[in-house]
Amino acid sequence: MIEPLKALIIFGIVTTLLAIIFLPKYGLYSRWKRNRRGMKRVLVEDALKHIFDCEYKNIFCTTESIAGSLLISTDEAAELLTRLSTMGLLVTLDNGVKLTAEGRSYALRIIRVHRLWERYLADETSVPPTEWHSSAELAEHKLTTAEAEALAAQIGNPNFDPHGDPIPTPSGEIPPKKGHSLLSLNSGEFADITHIEDEPEAVYAQLIAQGLYVGMQVMMIERSNERVRFAADGEEIVLAPLLTNNLTVAPITEEEHRITSPLESLASLKIGEEAKVLSISKAMRGQQRRRLMDLGVIPGTTIRAEMKSASGDPTAYNIKGALVALRQQHANMIFVQK
Repeated sequence: MIEPLKALIIFGIVTTLLAIIFLPKYGLYSRWKRNRRGMKRVLVEDALKHIFDCEYKNIFCTTESIAGSLLISTDEAAELLTRLSTMGLLVTLDNGVKLTAEGRSYALRIIRVHRLWERYLADETSVPPTEWHSSAELAEHKLTTAEAEALAAQIGNPNFDPHGDPIPTPSGEIPPKKGHSLLSLNSGEFADITHIEDEPEAVYAQLIAQGLYVGMQVMMIERSNERVRFAADGEEIVLAPLLTNNLTVAPITEEEHRITSPLESLASLKIGEEAKVLSISKAMRGQQRRRLMDLGVIPGTTIRAEMKSASGDPTAYNIKGALVALRQQHANMIFVQK
């Protein structure tokens, strides 16, 4: 026979465990249900984004493409499509699926938040470009419409994200896709980079490592099945054709050519040398760009390299009579003429 004290202790332990598991709102079971609902919502929103992206690029969207994009099985993708259809967000066609007006509006809301967040990271933080997309993938499912509009107002209601993708308006308007692949250029033709595709992540990282950015002027030198050679900011770059497919450009006329020879960066100055600032790379954004301009790094300013630190980086530069220490990675983004 169980003693009363032991029975009371056992009852207390069981009661506590049941409370931890089943307590409304805060119990483990309630949290599990919320997380599960959240995961289902994320899958719905990611599927809507993928379907919209297919429509925007004029390619068919299938169960297999959704499974591959969302990293789920084809059976799970089929169930997801059935759910979206039941919700009135898509219709099934002979060659795939298509968003309804409500589904398109929902997708554009998610895309707007994603691209606004990437613009915010690029302009207002020091988060590296390779992390913008993954961070926005999380933010797009968390920010409310009101929070997204507050963010848009904070950063000046931008029209494009840092990759060159248009940001949908609050009413769901978005311009049609423009531009051509870099591979469309012939030898000697000039163009501006208007878009850099940020997926797959490994390809994007390689393009960023080459110093490429939206707004950069390029000139095609040579293209073949094995390699593509082009000049970017006057420097020659060689890439595999597969990588250049992720670069969209807009051809420019001969009168618009601005770069005819390799540009020199501030980092190329030897101690004691002077140079005049021509421009700051568009890859330098947000707070860092504003800091440089506040220090007097603007076109026409004369800068002299004064001394290097013991480690060789940073270097102290004389800018309008003041010594300013700049790291090489930042000095490489300031173009000068000796």
